[in-house]
Amino acid sequence: MKLYNFTPVVLLLIIALNFGCRSSNVSTEGVPEIAEEENILNSQPKNIILMIGDGMGLTQITAGMLANNNYLNLEQFPIIGLIKTASSDRMVTDSAAGATAFSAGKKTYNGAIGVDSDTTSVETILEIAGNGKYATGLVATSSITHATPASFFAHQAHRGMEEEIAMDLLSAPVDFFIGGGKNYFDKRSDQLNLLDSLKMRGFNIYPDLSSMPSAYEGKIGSFIGEMQPESMLKGREDILSRASGKAIEYLSQKDNFFLMIEGSQIDWEGHNNNSEGIIAEMIDFDEAIGEVLEFAKADGNTLVIVTADHETGGYSILGGGAEGIKGGFTTKSHTGTMIPVFAYGPGADRFSGIYENTEIFNKMMNLLER
Repeated sequence: MKLYNFTPVVLLLIIALNFGCRSSNVSTEGVPEIAEEENILNSQPKNIILMIGDGMGLTQITAGMLANNNYLNLEQFPIIGLIKTASSDRMVTDSAAGATAFSAGKKTYNGAIGVDSDTTSVETILEIAGNGKYATGLVATSSITHATPASFFAHQAHRGMEEEIAMDLLSAPVDFFIGGGKNYFDKRSDQLNLLDSLKMRGFNIYPDLSSMPSAYEGKIGSFIGEMQPESMLKGREDILSRASGKAIEYLSQKDNFFLMIEGSQIDWEGHNNNSEGIIAEMIDFDEAIGEVLEFAKADGNTLVIVTADHETGGYSILGGGAEGIKGGFTTKSHTGTMIPVFAYGPGADRFSGIYENTEIFNKMMNLLER
């Protein structure tokens, strides 16, 4: 048998294209069966969980896998695709434009939060779901007003307008949130106390995860940082997986739910060109993926999508050994490489192939119950 040497990117392209063929009329003779869950892939989910590893490219995934005894929970996903990540005005997107592509299906300019390229507000999937029959939730290891979570509930011309973004949360159909950024609500330049405003709108605000009750009443919010939560290297521990579990515990009491979970700080460690930090954040995000998958497998009616807005750092693996992985970087910024998409559960087959990042929104919208 002839052997070929493929780079990881080429291998991922082959996998994505093979799965893409499976969902079309192209013959898949000789292609292994996907998984025993394949019989539910084409059905409609009751719940959608979108997980975004900010800055998570293929190398970040590989590094996390190698450092974690050559295994990640991501390996359990039967469907893999690739997205093109350019924004409307740049080949290399930022997190705001990337998240708006996911949340609203629009290519927009870098820095835009839930607005089109002409700054017109665009309805997001969280708003559509939340104003319909779905409970909704947001979990992030950044400020809840940061670019990615903000793009699901807010509409502002620029990501830096975090006090304005915090104000948008008051009118958004969000039932549950966990993230940092408390100061944008109660230490504002306009002297308003938006924590009181949230409480008036039915939110119970908790100072940490351990203070949350097991029996939930009303809406739930928790701030895990006055500004940005700590990194894994500085002691954040397993907040993301526990917060994801709390969100699912709350939202699954409803008939249908939409939940966005962001592993925010993979990106930040990429900007820092810190290989150790990337690995720690990647493994933390994967532990949250494991928490979500455990629920999805038991539930049988939940679609889980895992992807990223962009890659950060031009990260590469140069070698390694007992001392750890030797990483290299080409930039302290983002790059324009394609990004993998992983899908599990009812409707997962729609996420194979190669497509624009805006198609994440369109594919989710086609699966919403309305």
